[in-house]
Amino acid sequence: MKISFHGAAQDVTGSCHLVEAAGRRILVDCGLFQGTRSLQEDNNGPFGFNERDIDCVLLTHAHLDHCGRLPLLVKRGFRGEIIATQATTELARLVLLDSAKLQEEDAEAHNRRNQQTHRQAPEVQPLYTIIDTTDCLARFGRYAIYGDTLDICPGVRATFYNAGHILGSSSVLLEIHENNEARSILFSGDIGSATHQILRPPEVPSIADVVVMETTYGDRLHRTFEDSLTEFYGAVGDALGRGGNVVIPTFALERAQELLFFLRQGIEQNRLPSSLQVYLDSPMAISATQIFERHPDDFTPAVQKLFQQGQDPFSLPGVHFCREKADSIAINQVKGGAVIMAGSGMATGGRICHHLANNLPRAEASVIFVGYAAVGTPARRVIDGAKDISFFGDKIPVRAKIHTINGFSAHADQKELLDWQNRIANKRLIALVHGEQSAMQAFADKLTGKVVMPKRNEEIALD
Repeated sequence: MKISFHGAAQDVTGSCHLVEAAGRRILVDCGLFQGTRSLQEDNNGPFGFNERDIDCVLLTHAHLDHCGRLPLLVKRGFRGEIIATQATTELARLVLLDSAKLQEEDAEAHNRRNQQTHRQAPEVQPLYTIIDTTDCLARFGRYAIYGDTLDICPGVRATFYNAGHILGSSSVLLEIHENNEARSILFSGDIGSATHQILRPPEVPSIADVVVMETTYGDRLHRTFEDSLTEFYGAVGDALGRGGNVVIPTFALERAQELLFFLRQGIEQNRLPSSLQVYLDSPMAISATQIFERHPDDFTPAVQKLFQQGQDPFSLPGVHFCREKADSIAINQVKGGAVIMAGSGMATGGRICHHLANNLPRAEASVIFVGYAAVGTPARRVIDGAKDISFFGDKIPVRAKIHTINGFSAHADQKELLDWQNRIANKRLIALVHGEQSAMQAFADKLTGKVVMPKRNEEIALD
């Protein structure tokens, strides 16, 4: 009985953990590496195990750094079942098809540039295609229901708990019986904040032998939510007062919906002008919002009440949903008075790059970062004070006002992570993953008992 760690090991992205027990091999998550070029190149490298030997994948949630290599896993021979909650399954379909489309477009653009410059280079192939992704989506099987136990295979059972991170997100408890011994392993997935205003708070089982937990914000505390919301409204109002736009790099899942919710609330409470124009320039975020509207039971009682009253908590006056490319390009003509939200949240690609290129050079504009930005990403470089940033081969000066508001983070902070693990009794081992090394070490220093910070491809025997 052992666990091996093949992603998000002393790093933040690429979550991928393998449990070998009871004669089976069960993978928990299979995500993309994101950030620096070297990490992106790792996506095309070996997984660290034989893909054909994997019996089952348990998916904690639909963020790309947790599900983004599933099509590649199937492409390389995985033929087992993928199990997730219904909401995660629906969102993963969106995320993976969008990722495949971008993979194909990026490869085509790279090869076209090589042809135009007469550069002699091997043809670039996408990591996976839309057809590969369609094959992958066919592997999704049973839906996990929070609190219900599923028989994964003889000797292995899994229970999914609400992680409160994004819609459908889960922590997964594996109960394993092997050679007359029993072990329980809890995978945290990404843990949400208990102060979340839209989703229900995280749940956690009372007992687990081994805990594999994320540490994204293991070294810091978030500001209070009300302080963050006040700062957000102030930042929006400040930019509008200067005659500029507000550009928000936005993750399509959860963050876009949350911001729509609070922009709506700000207008209703007269904290924002009723004339505010909001552009959600993300086909995936628009579709994700529709999926959110199909799962009201996952929301807090206050949000559920809005649905029951026939109100849409994610709709507001002056909102423009921009699906078509022409609609996105038209936003370039809007020089002030608008909030522009687009993906990706780390500005590693997508429509947000065009909006940043248009607005970063403008002193009257503001850019608001409301989520985690991995080291090496354009978002992180701007946050860290870069004077210019490159988009589309051009060097763009940074003159806009930059705000970072971490109180909107979908991740628990250090105190909430400590509270979460303190609710689990009988822990024999805590393995820290999904965090920068400094954050993991700071969090490890707060823990008692046996704590490890595994490296990539490292194995831990559960004897």
